[in-house]
Amino acid sequence: MTPKPAADADKRPLDLSKFFAPLSAALVGATNDLTKFGGRCFQGSIAFGFPGTIYPVNPRAEKVFGRVCYPSIRDLPETPDHVGIAVPAERVMTVLAECAERGVPFVTVYTAGFGETGTTRGVALQSQMVAFARQNGIRLMGPNCNGILSYANRFALSPTAFTLDKMGVPVAPGRIGVVAQSGGLGQVSVMYRALEIGLTISHEVSCGNQSDIDVVDFAEYMVSDPHTDVILMAVESIPDGVKLRRVAARAAEHEKPIVMLKFGRTEIGRRQSASHTGAVTGSGAVHSAAFRQLGIIEVDDCDELYHTAMLLQQRRWPQSPRAATLAVSGGHTVLLADLGSAYGIQWPEYGLETQAKLNKLIPDFGRVDNPTDLTAAAIGSANVFSEALNSIAADPAVDILLPIYSIHSRAELEVGAQFVRNTPKMAAMLWTGGCSDDPKMTPKYLVQSGVPVFRAATACLKAARAAADFGAYVARARRGDVVERPSGTNPVQARDLLTAAKSGALTERTSRQLLAAYGFSAMREGLATDAKAAVELSRSFGGRVVLKIDSPDIAHKTEAGGIRLGLSGSDEIAQAYEDIVASVYRYAPQARINGVLVQEMAPAGVELILGVTQDVTFGPVVSVGLGGIHVEVLRDISHRLAPIIPDDAMAMLRELRGFPVLTGVRGMPRRDIAAVVDLLVRLSWVAYDLSDEIAELDINPLLVLEESAGARVLDALVIRHDAKM
Repeated sequence: MTPKPAADADKRPLDLSKFFAPLSAALVGATNDLTKFGGRCFQGSIAFGFPGTIYPVNPRAEKVFGRVCYPSIRDLPETPDHVGIAVPAERVMTVLAECAERGVPFVTVYTAGFGETGTTRGVALQSQMVAFARQNGIRLMGPNCNGILSYANRFALSPTAFTLDKMGVPVAPGRIGVVAQSGGLGQVSVMYRALEIGLTISHEVSCGNQSDIDVVDFAEYMVSDPHTDVILMAVESIPDGVKLRRVAARAAEHEKPIVMLKFGRTEIGRRQSASHTGAVTGSGAVHSAAFRQLGIIEVDDCDELYHTAMLLQQRRWPQSPRAATLAVSGGHTVLLADLGSAYGIQWPEYGLETQAKLNKLIPDFGRVDNPTDLTAAAIGSANVFSEALNSIAADPAVDILLPIYSIHSRAELEVGAQFVRNTPKMAAMLWTGGCSDDPKMTPKYLVQSGVPVFRAATACLKAARAAADFGAYVARARRGDVVERPSGTNPVQARDLLTAAKSGALTERTSRQLLAAYGFSAMREGLATDAKAAVELSRSFGGRVVLKIDSPDIAHKTEAGGIRLGLSGSDEIAQAYEDIVASVYRYAPQARINGVLVQEMAPAGVELILGVTQDVTFGPVVSVGLGGIHVEVLRDISHRLAPIIPDDAMAMLRELRGFPVLTGVRGMPRRDIAAVVDLLVRLSWVAYDLSDEIAELDINPLLVLEESAGARVLDALVIRHDAKM
């Protein structure tokens, strides 16, 4: 849950109604030759049964598939709402100029050879095309794309032949929208495979380079579209993270889940994305964290997209991941118990009433566990399986029902399907086998009738967990959690410190002062400009002290020999002062040295690393990890988009594999987790308020003391944007 800038909050979505449902359309490059893009595209459009008029445009043809063909857009009898352009790259601007003359509002450019090439010429051509379109009121999809199939509106401008079924009948519309950049992936690996298992689609767009209208614009349209309940996205880049946050919030309001497959999460994947669509993908870890924060369901492969949608289109949001399953085979229940736990599915113990009902159904059953093995006693008895299922469904501890079927009669399967349709709780069939008496009874048959049917346990359990996560997010959205600035923050004072620093990195002392303006505490310290002052400061603190160089030019004090720990006694402290200054001058002769910080020695505690970075997609990001090996080697770190609420901060900590260290392990005391939550929220406001000034911020370490004792900033570094140039 995150706020939006005021101007963005009022921004209206792009009206794409004429893009998806034009009254008339045209295809430039239409031809009778089905070996060519324009031929397949035009034939598919007319076969789909588009209720409007679609005009073929080609100066070298008189008729295309029996329809009068026009030499140019100028010659059309009316101005089409949507024009597809399938001509060589060097001719695209000419056609676009004709569209501008006629006042065409939407254009799809299929042609490749633009920004995805990475060449100076290709990038320049794309920039020129988009600039011209915007200047003339044209909104553009592409280039380098495969077009649109709107099943809900019987409108297709795409060469992909998935508009008719095997009988030559137009495919019926469904309630799942698909947004992709890649045509081959979006239309084949997602849409075709979804159709293959019995699902149906409302709209599919493959927008290629997304040079103008982008994937988030299309998702935003589907959020408001009455024909769409679930939105699947398979994308290489997200061009506008702020817009995605707005769309995700609206999706939660409409209770329409967005399921995301994001490519380019690895270095090699990012290189492939750049060569495919010219995409800049950003950090995979930050994207995944952002999706969790925004209620977007992230998956790892294409099949997960449509399998998850199959369950989510029920629109029954479970209150928790507490599930139940039953089967006539103990092996199946053991498998689900193990796999479910791995994916965060909980198997609650049944209530006493449920256990009594199940024991009555099967005498001498003994203890009833969840997952439930009905044993061979239930084989061939539809009534026993059905009654057991209904008894379990009535148990208030269970929110998700996943009955397992193997080889069953049609009658038994119909009973199971009817249960899944009618129960108010989220439910799906896990059907691992077949029908014993009717070959026409198939999983596809049941899916077409509205029943989610899974063939594999992993797909079923992942979808169930996704549904539970979205249900929890919808519940939070309904509560209306408000992002509030914590008390005791002073962004004006923080900006004054940044202004006084002028440029580059802030010193540790100034960095801590900036954090103090947002309510962070530190150990007592003072700045000494000679050895005598260092000794006097140490006496005022009492006990052991730490000495650190204070210089805007030394970001890493250890490497420069600029830090000494656990010092006591006047001689030792004075000598340490001299040694530090000498070491730093040897390391960086031109360094500006303000003096040496004298800081009281910190007590024992758990060290965390807190940070702020600027993500290319989402902007300011706040991060947390346990110090030492946890971050450096294990990469045990969690991220969120700034600003955050306490629930987000707590979720960040729980995501850390080392979180139990904070709760107290092996006799160690519990740490002040509430203080860390508060400081993470405060740091997120530093990131949000000062994103135009701060490129990076590190608190390394933040020392977390025992419960109720708070936390202290031991070291900090603020790097301004101008230091990164």
